[in-house]
Amino acid sequence: MRKLFRARTAANILLGIYGLLGIFHLLVLVRLIPADIVWGGRMGNAPADPITLEIVALAVTAIFGVITAAKAGYIKVGKLKKAVNILVWLVFGYALLNIAGNLASGSPVEKAVFTPVSVAVAVLLLRLALEE
Repeated sequence: MRKLFRARTAANILLGIYGLLGIFHLLVLVRLIPADIVWGGRMGNAPADPITLEIVALAVTAIFGVITAAKAGYIKVGKLKKAVNILVWLVFGYALLNIAGNLASGSPVEKAVFTPVSVAVAVLLLRLALEE
């Protein structure tokens, strides 16, 4: 996989995806995008407040972006390099779980649109994680 594309390219694509995902969640938050296409199509039945869920989604997306930027060298981490490497693997694991969640979603839009995006994110994260 290392020969297919550079880790920096993977990181740049991931940062773009995370930026777009952040905009998407902001649009859901302000109700310009219907909430029934996120959270497995069960936003209305969610035990937590939908605003809280979207704020958490934005925060997680931002954290993933910071981890990706740190791994790519955009943020200097010094002695925390090993911790960043571990965090990238954890984000990759989260991405794999996200694929399963998208496939189990009750929302056809989430299945059709976000499953392929999640697969792409997982592949890009794997490439990034394999970088030393």
